[in-house]
Amino acid sequence: MENSEGEGIKHAGKTIGIFERAIVTILIFLSAYNAISFVFIAKSLARFNQLRKRGFAEYYLIGTFSSLSFAIVIGVITLRLGIFHL
Repeated sequence: MENSEGEGIKHAGKTIGIFERAIVTILIFLSAYNAISFVFIAKSLARFNQLRKRGFAEYYLIGTFSSLSFAIVIGVITLRLGIFHL
């Protein structure tokens, strides 16, 4: 399952991002705002050793914050427009 460079499963980052945004959006729908931090914490723990490299840390933070921001904005807009409600 590893790619030719031995860097893990091909397209795993893209798949993780999709799940991350889906989970955060669902947490917004459930008004479980505090739980969003656990998504970030889980990702950070999984990448802890790599975060020591400045280039990777910047890449990781930009990607994670943009992904979380996108999911939060979509979740809040959806709730405000009444498209989804519990």
